[in-house]
Amino acid sequence: MSDTINTAELGEKIVNVLKTIYDPEIPVDIYELGLIYDVFVNEDFDVKILMTLTTPNCPVAETLPLEVEEKVKSLNAVKDAEVEITFDPPWTQELMSEEAKLELGML
Repeated sequence: MSDTINTAELGEKIVNVLKTIYDPEIPVDIYELGLIYDVFVNEDFDVKILMTLTTPNCPVAETLPLEVEEKVKSLNAVKDAEVEITFDPPWTQELMSEEAKLELGML
């Protein structure tokens, strides 16, 4: 078994971790909810996650980004993780996956 991991494999592992984090007010994980706009992994295995919240006044605006950073940092291959919050573009229900819409009875 090789100890090396490529950035694409690590990206998949990060997405799997993101799918374990739920918005406390909506029973759907933040990835399927469409809150994750992008995941960047550089050659040094530093991770930057561009994400949004459902609203600028989201009650978990302080805690959710920290939870994302901590869970991503818990992956062995990740050296560091940073979350950047953006509201451009603002989150809308159209960003939700089909799976999330089905879970919430929107389909």
